Amino acid sequence: MSNAAQKAVIIGAGIGGLTTALRLAHAGLDVTVLERHATPGGKMRTVPSPAGPVDAGPTVMTMRHVFDQLFDDVGETLSDHVTLVAEAVLARHWWQDGSTLDLHADPEASASAVRDFAGAQAEREFRAFSDRMARLFRGFDAPMMQAARPGLPALIRHVLTNPSLIPAMAPLSTLAASLQRQFSDPRLAQLFGRYATYVGGSPYQSPAILGLIWHAEASGVWRVQGGMHKLAVAVETLAKAKGAQFHYGCDVDRIEVQDGRVCAVHTRDERFAADHIVFNGDPRALYQGLLGQSAANAVARQATEPRSLSAYVWTFAAKARFSKENSPAGRSLPSEQILTHHNVFFGADPAAEFNALKEGLMPDDPTLYICAQDDNRFEIIMNGPPTETHTEEFEQCQTLVFGTLARFGLTFDLAPQVQHLTTPAGFNDLFPASAGSLYGRSPHGMIAAFARPTARTKLPGLYLAGGGAHPGAGIPMATLSARHAAEAIMSDRALTSTSRPMAMPGGISTGSAIAGKKPSRSSAL
Repeated sequence: MSNAAQKAVIIGAGIGGLTTALRLAHAGLDVTVLERHATPGGKMRTVPSPAGPVDAGPTVMTMRHVFDQLFDDVGETLSDHVTLVAEAVLARHWWQDGSTLDLHADPEASASAVRDFAGAQAEREFRAFSDRMARLFRGFDAPMMQAARPGLPALIRHVLTNPSLIPAMAPLSTLAASLQRQFSDPRLAQLFGRYATYVGGSPYQSPAILGLIWHAEASGVWRVQGGMHKLAVAVETLAKAKGAQFHYGCDVDRIEVQDGRVCAVHTRDERFAADHIVFNGDPRALYQGLLGQSAANAVARQATEPRSLSAYVWTFAAKARFSKENSPAGRSLPSEQILTHHNVFFGADPAAEFNALKEGLMPDDPTLYICAQDDNRFEIIMNGPPTETHTEEFEQCQTLVFGTLARFGLTFDLAPQVQHLTTPAGFNDLFPASAGSLYGRSPHGMIAAFARPTARTKLPGLYLAGGGAHPGAGIPMATLSARHAAEAIMSDRALTSTSRPMAMPGGISTGSAIAGKKPSRSSAL
């Protein structure tokens, strides 16, 4: 069977599904993408507003080389398809004592800002921390992120041959404990502890090695002109140009298995024959049987539990102002002169915030992230616990979030309403079986990274791509997972073509009885 005759069906058009589709279509496979929502992007989504679409998911691109490599691999150039704007200010940070700190794309500017913020000792600590995290990132990129199936024994061998990594890893420490030793100023420990939330974790339960996420951000942050959703559209457009077909508003019902191997995907109205199936949804949906009992054992429970954090996300259009009395500038200014693209307003006690989240509660004194897409469109994110249960949270969340910002001096001329809020249970509705977790399995624990499912599942012909699979959450990691999935399919295709029954005209395969049906819904990551 030739490559062109092989059919790949991808369930979900998140960035993992889109990039898998692009790679496989470029390789000559017959690619069909089924997506339950109306547009591509998965969590890289937008919501409408009077000022235009507002990003409601990821807000910037890091690890640009991953996307440059993707486009180069399919004979294209990233900058021909999206316009990227490099951010000079990586993020602006605010504390309740009135202090602020900008971190910059220029490392010397960041070091100088830290010195002005907290003194010469803090600058030395920051430089040492940045050097350690750069060393960790370089040391673990190949054996972990770039490896399709990382193993603990291989990683141990790698570390033992590079012993300088061991003290930088702080292998028996949590991120919070490690940062408390590295920074004498608790505000800096709080700032860099926030990076655990980038993958849905608490710094008090996540391993110290997650501090390397700082290096990924320090290496460059890019904004996509027109919003992050433009990146998803660009990948979809290119995949279509290479022959991939997309079906939106298409709820997947089950995966059909014959002779112990996948053979088709069923929606309510149609059957799509498949030699290979890629699931770009939360792997927990497979484990829970939402795509049929025949696929329920494709991933193990420990690959999907415990769950990562969720969030309360506000997306709205308004005008922002700082009050004269409370603004850090001490005067009333338009928001675009106060807010940068990335803004973090810290709570007073990070331990109390994460203890509340651990107990499944909304924190009383949260840290808030604000993306100022422009001077009219805003996304505000507050960490939340994962849950599938809807509760009456709007008024509590509205009072908490906007009351907290008002204490910093930041107010909006229009109060966002219930339709502008997505709760953890709302995310579970959008992405079934996720329990609202935005990052898949929790990163808590020293070997959590090895518990995530990899591209190949236990069910022959079924593969995973997206933030719920290795190497993890975030658009660069989901894009790498797509490369792992596409490479696994391409290396397996010869075996598939010689060992499985041939498909007959009309999409019907010879083989044993079709597995039993269980209604389910697909979701994109």
